Amino acid sequence: MRRTVRLLTGTALAVAAAAGLATPAYGADTGGLEVSPSTVVPGTDVTVTTEACGGSATGDAGAVGAGRFTLAPTGSGDEAAGRFRVPPSAQPGTYEIIANCADGDREVHGDLVVALSSATRAQIYPRGSVKTGVGGALGPDPVQTAAGVAALAVAAAGGTWLLHRRARGDGI
Repeated sequence: MRRTVRLLTGTALAVAAAAGLATPAYGADTGGLEVSPSTVVPGTDVTVTTEACGGSATGDAGAVGAGRFTLAPTGSGDEAAGRFRVPPSAQPGTYEIIANCADGDREVHGDLVVALSSATRAQIYPRGSVKTGVGGALGPDPVQTAAGVAALAVAAAGGTWLLHRRARGDGI
């Protein structure tokens, strides 16, 4: 019995320790590169910020065709920011943006998505009726509606009468 308790206690401690190592520490700096806006169309200006460098950095947006740019301190803590323009010839896809910190050999990464159309546009909903040129069956004039229903009834009765005569063999 004592051996089983020790075995279960050891297993529980091992599982708890493994879970503690696998869980990220909240509030810790992930050291990432924030790209804003993260989805753009070609020709758009992009702002890049990071708190991982503690000052200035050199950015590289060569993957998207924009080349190198500078990240300078913003004055709010350790944040550094920079800008670049996505070239009009950029193809749709996801591109990695890199920043190399000036005070060491640390490198941070962020993703930029280039799309053909802006996802931030508001949805446009159609208004009004469809202009087909025929009009509706229930228009504003009840006399015309009644005349149309009567014409359809006469046509149906006449067609039925002709089919009945043909089936009897009377001829048309």
